[in-house]
Amino acid sequence: MRYALMTEPQQGLSYDEILALARTAEDAGLEAFFRSDHYASFPGESGLPTTDAWATLAGIARETTTIRIGTLVSPVTFRIPGSLAKVIQTVDEMSGGRIEAGFGAGWNEEEHAQLGIPFPHLHERYDMLAEELAILHGLWTDDDGWSFAGEHWQVRGAKRHGELVRAGRRHPHVILGGKGLPRMAALVARFGDEFNLISASPGVISGAYDRIRAACKAFKRDPDELVYSAMTGVLVAETEDDLRTRVADLLTALGQGDADGDEWLAERRQRWIMGTPDEARQRVAVFEREGTQRIMLQDFLPRDLDHVRLMGRVFTA
Repeated sequence: MRYALMTEPQQGLSYDEILALARTAEDAGLEAFFRSDHYASFPGESGLPTTDAWATLAGIARETTTIRIGTLVSPVTFRIPGSLAKVIQTVDEMSGGRIEAGFGAGWNEEEHAQLGIPFPHLHERYDMLAEELAILHGLWTDDDGWSFAGEHWQVRGAKRHGELVRAGRRHPHVILGGKGLPRMAALVARFGDEFNLISASPGVISGAYDRIRAACKAFKRDPDELVYSAMTGVLVAETEDDLRTRVADLLTALGQGDADGDEWLAERRQRWIMGTPDEARQRVAVFEREGTQRIMLQDFLPRDLDHVRLMGRVFTA
């Protein structure tokens, strides 16, 4: 099993705090550091300062050395595909080829309204995402002169401006996430290097992966070319008492300090990788049996660096 740290810096984290998280994950032996791409602060207190995902990743690219870094996921509504291709290519170069880029249709209407960013209907956003992925793929892999005529964007006479080859790849590692429903499955089959099942829990994992594999076969692509990953909440501690302390810290961070910690813990144990080290590893084994090759450990206690260090000891020892 492979492990990545998934963070939510829109919880009010400064760049220095995000960098500390990435460096701690690197030192802990986790293979990748992902951050969300959001402009509104949540979960928890609203109105906190937020940062731009790709701007912070550019800094992290120069201040780490081995850990892979990326977004889960960048909404199609935030950036023009052509300029995003340049941003990602630049950050990939700055990192020495360690970028993994996740893309999605976006979902948070409020943060779009706060910044004056158009937020079309979901069907249109999926149309935009299909065009974005086609443009990124074309700009990164096709010859000079490549063109694209879409409804939302058009490209004429593209120039690649240098070969983008990192560790044998012609483009950064592309991740597409979701539940594996038909429209996303088709995009994964056409453009993805990895499918990431969001809010993953045992019992639904293998079915989602089966849908992706079927889409690949329909597209005449080998399903084993893809990485099959899952994103799930993580909360681990050395002892049960320490776990309850972390639950209390987490509920406070989420603005739910008055909630029943025992009830919250009991419900999450059915879905998250949670508990003492042995319990957490047992949960991982369930994910592995259902076909998961990499787990994105979604951490909602981003200032608890000891939690990240413990993940390294639990999952990478």
